[in-house]
Amino acid sequence: MPESAALARSPERSNTPLDDSADAPIARDVCRGIMRLFARNGIWCLPEMPLRNGRRADLMGVDAKGRVVIVEVKVQRGDLLGDGKWPDYLDHCDRFFWGVPPGLDRSPLDSEDYRPDCCGVIVADGYDAEILRPAPLNPLAAARRKVEIERLSRTALRRLTVAADPECAPWGTGDIA
Repeated sequence: MPESAALARSPERSNTPLDDSADAPIARDVCRGIMRLFARNGIWCLPEMPLRNGRRADLMGVDAKGRVVIVEVKVQRGDLLGDGKWPDYLDHCDRFFWGVPPGLDRSPLDSEDYRPDCCGVIVADGYDAEILRPAPLNPLAAARRKVEIERLSRTALRRLTVAADPECAPWGTGDIA
């Protein structure tokens, strides 16, 4: 069963760039291109990853060195300009990127409001992606990184389990006693 089918039934699902809005096909393409780029570079991602602060990362992944990467996808200029929540992601990753489609005006991402000193930029379509500005490394504390990677792992494993057996969906999100 494809990942999107598992996400459709997931209790974690909410209004995100990968939902059924008019921009969803573009957002899915951007995510797909970024995931291909990352996969070629040993970074494995999960879409729509809920964070402990109540936010949701459009893509969250881990590289071969155990560093956490978050990508916030924006496909419309208005959505980009109206997003005030993105700084909340910085406490949950070692690297942060903006992911945008080729036609989007990226000039706001160069302004101080979008902190180009700590945010990378990736342009992507449904086939590939290119890093236009690398994201600098802002290392998480080791304990925080461990928590983030464990949460990412459990979420990914839960989604795989539900994809394999949808009847598991309503069951425990906690620990086995």
